[in-house]
Amino acid sequence: MAVINKMAKAGSVESNDILVMMSPGDGGIDLEIESIVYNQYGDDIKKTILDTLKEENITDVKVIINDKGALDFTIRARVKACIRRGSVQDV
Repeated sequence: MAVINKMAKAGSVESNDILVMMSPGDGGIDLEIESIVYNQYGDDIKKTILDTLKEENITDVKVIINDKGALDFTIRARVKACIRRGSVQDV
């Protein structure tokens, strides 16, 4: 199980990409999403992020997303990279 213990970033806000920022949470998952395609795909973006956090056993984190139209596989990759950068693996 991974624990987010420091601020981390992955991705960029270049066209068609996504910036993911994570920091230790205050209990539970706090998710903020800003996206140029939120009206059409907001539920899908949120589901992709939450599913990825669940797969990685992350339950206590603050996540800030700035999306410029990234595809699902890019969102998933950026979230996983951010988890790796901000976590310590339990042994």
